[in-house]
Amino acid sequence: MGIFDFFSKEKKKESLDKGLEKTKSNFFGQLSKAVMGKATVDVEVLDELEEILVHADVGVETTVKIIDRIEKRVARDKYVSTDELDNILREEIAALLEENKAGDGANFDLPTGIKPYVIMVVGVNGVGKTTTIGKLASQFHKAGKKVVLGAADTFRAAAVDQLIIWGERVGVPVISHGMNTDPASVAYDAVKRGVELNADVVIIDTAGRLHNKVGLMNELSKIKRVMQKITPDTPHEVLLVLDGSTGQNALLQAREFTKATDVTALAITKLDGTAKGGVVIGISDEFKIPVKYIGVGEKIEDLQLFDKQQFVDSFFSRK
Repeated sequence: MGIFDFFSKEKKKESLDKGLEKTKSNFFGQLSKAVMGKATVDVEVLDELEEILVHADVGVETTVKIIDRIEKRVARDKYVSTDELDNILREEIAALLEENKAGDGANFDLPTGIKPYVIMVVGVNGVGKTTTIGKLASQFHKAGKKVVLGAADTFRAAAVDQLIIWGERVGVPVISHGMNTDPASVAYDAVKRGVELNADVVIIDTAGRLHNKVGLMNELSKIKRVMQKITPDTPHEVLLVLDGSTGQNALLQAREFTKATDVTALAITKLDGTAKGGVVIGISDEFKIPVKYIGVGEKIEDLQLFDKQQFVDSFFSRK
């Protein structure tokens, strides 16, 4: 590892630690109260822990799974001290993220042999979808990739304008037909332009409306069909962007979008402004879809590739 890679890794860790500060402070504050005066992990401590995990928006199903695993360890080991609880929790959460194939990206690489790699980005308005696309474009561009953006969220003028501004800022082309135009047509032209430019990646923004599920499904299906006229296997990735600060609402949105289309990766934004960072664990566990990116701040570099071990280490760091 070169000196610049080392500093980059340290900076990423610093941003992650800072981004999870509210979640950690809230979580461990409650956990300390739950174990106060207790020497061992008993039924009362486990009940308190269950409530704490639910309040951290880990989700009921995932919380029950974690508590069940800890109960089995307590039964097996006969005696588990409250001092050991941090390590046990850390191990079980790390194991869940491992099982759910949560991301472990080291850099903004793309699969070899696919060019352009087409990413269709979905998610409701307000989750930071267009900003995430802009930051992704910047990260890929910095990594030496040739990027094309498609402004197919044509129902909001702000989304189209915002993406054009990001394109100018990053220095990448944006394919736009303006507001109230056919999203599929925009996506088609973006992929076509990507092929013409020999681009490495094409990122397509789509409408963030959670209108009726059938309408959403039809719209996204049409975009896919039209893009496939250029490249048969597109999109190669469907990235769902969720706002981590909304907690359980993010889980509800994930349910709707996974019913409407084949989501293959997740980006969870705004973790720096919330005490609900546990939602990353719950969403990963419930949907078995890899968390690929997390947002822990406003800066471009604060959109990070999700590293499950680093996330768990940061979550359980009490510094």
